[in-house]
Amino acid sequence: MTIEVKQLNAWYGKTQALHDVSLTIEPHSVTALIGPSGCGKSTFVRCLNRMHEEVPGTRVAGNVLIEGTNIYDRDIRPIYVRRQIGMVFQQPNVLPTRSIFENVAIGIRLNGLATRHTIGGIVERSLRQAALWNEVKDRLHTSAAQLSGGQQQRLCVARALAVEPHVLLMDEPASALDPIATQQIEDLMHQLKQRYTIVVVTHNMQQAARVADRTAFFLQGHLIEIGATATIFSQPERKETEDYVTGRFG
Repeated sequence: MTIEVKQLNAWYGKTQALHDVSLTIEPHSVTALIGPSGCGKSTFVRCLNRMHEEVPGTRVAGNVLIEGTNIYDRDIRPIYVRRQIGMVFQQPNVLPTRSIFENVAIGIRLNGLATRHTIGGIVERSLRQAALWNEVKDRLHTSAAQLSGGQQQRLCVARALAVEPHVLLMDEPASALDPIATQQIEDLMHQLKQRYTIVVVTHNMQQAARVADRTAFFLQGHLIEIGATATIFSQPERKETEDYVTGRFG
């Protein structure tokens, strides 16, 4: 799905975190968001599935169009938006008291997307998409807390995919993982973009270079530049971008 963001502004109380951000996110691609801490990357990505408004005292102005429909229209329910636009967070947020199977199945059950006869197939499909099935197929009914950090993060990806979203948002999905698990998450992004539109927040510019088709650079709540990843890192148009990607600041 194509995402068109038009003059998006966001606030925490009286503090403005995003200033007139406009960009287009292309379907079946990985778009990386880079920039120093506090530049608005995570706020922006949370605005894409209306999670920002869950924080007390926040507000949003502007438009986010998914295939032409503004997700901030009054008649659009946030719960519907979050079914279409899944989210994976920095820390794996598995449900430790539930089994691996139930961690994936919970969203399916809550949204009434399957019967007891079909839910098993959806869980298996989601775990396969998250490249986790072969590692857990013989222990589906054991606690998710027994999985490694990388496996837990892929389990969170499987849970997000189970409700069949069109877009997958990933906020620093590998920052808490070791190098091997990080590579698994990066490989997974390459595979998933064949079916989904992916937006990933990362502080790791080498990671952005490895996984992203396009990269957007944020600074102090402003979108400074967006373009093909190779161009952003080798021939950026803006001096601020060049200074950041060359390590002069940030």
